[in-house]
Amino acid sequence: QVQLAESGGGLVQPGGSLRLSCAASGSIYSINNMAWYRQAPGNQREWVASRTSGGASNYADSVQGRFAISIDNTANTIYLQMNSLKPEDTGLYYCNIQARRSSGGRRYDYWGQGTQVTVSS
Repeated sequence: QVQLAESGGGLVQPGGSLRLSCAASGSIYSINNMAWYRQAPGNQREWVASRTSGGASNYADSVQGRFAISIDNTANTIYLQMNSLKPEDTGLYYCNIQARRSSGGRRYDYWGQGTQVTVSS
């Protein structure tokens, strides 16, 4: 079993910064792909950023240049550094990973429960 636990959300003023963390625990052999999504009230969940195990990162246009996704492989923890936050960044942020539980095994998709980010003055 694999669990993801997000943390780091909160209330921040426009222009501020937050760093979200997503700690993966359980039977993980390797994390192959990772991503962050968000969902604002009344909206569908949207993709924010992703990173491959090879280090290639991609970002939604709305966060390009302000957000950065990274991973600490030794701790199986994924981060989302969010700078220059805007009110429209408000939402419930979810981390997502694709991971193998054994060498050569299939990849499984896992989701966290979400952490709330509110950008408001």
